[in-house]
Amino acid sequence: FIAGAAVQWLRDGLRAIASAEAIEELTRGVEDTGGVYLVPAFVGLGAPYWDPHARGLIIGLTRGTGLPQIARATVESIAYQVVDVAGAIVADRGAPLADLRVDGGAARNDDLLRFTADLLGIPVERPRVTETTAWGAASLAGLATGFWGSLNELKAIRAVDRRFAPAMDPERRATLLRGWHRAVERSLAWSED
Repeated sequence: FIAGAAVQWLRDGLRAIASAEAIEELTRGVEDTGGVYLVPAFVGLGAPYWDPHARGLIIGLTRGTGLPQIARATVESIAYQVVDVAGAIVADRGAPLADLRVDGGAARNDDLLRFTADLLGIPVERPRVTETTAWGAASLAGLATGFWGSLNELKAIRAVDRRFAPAMDPERRATLLRGWHRAVERSLAWSED
């Protein structure tokens, strides 16, 4: 339910950053989260957990934790949620994913896409036009009015901005995912409402 909105919470709720774009600069100041995980279950957790009683948490804080680590944990929470949903898709399909194509405002964050590729173990591809929902609506209108002659014509003009290849050690990936799932477990069934 919450992905990019977690960055908005950091900006608007905590007033920790001036703009969503500022988070990338802040997170580049640290190598990792220092063991901090943020589960953005502000309105429960969606797929694959489907728990409306889950609540958000920040766990793993130490005296060395600062805003950069919390900001990075916020960004990384998006990648962890993508991995959870991708796992559900793979389980339903019965076949692995070859790559992941992303779009939207968060897709402009290189660190997020690099981390997502690392966690998934597959390439993540960002198109040149990151607002593909709007592009899709415009494309359908263009097809309906005859501006474009076919879907093949549209496919031919699709352009990739960047492809992020996974580079993380599998053992590190497994450790991070274990930590994420431990954090998620603690957030589940928190609210009695």
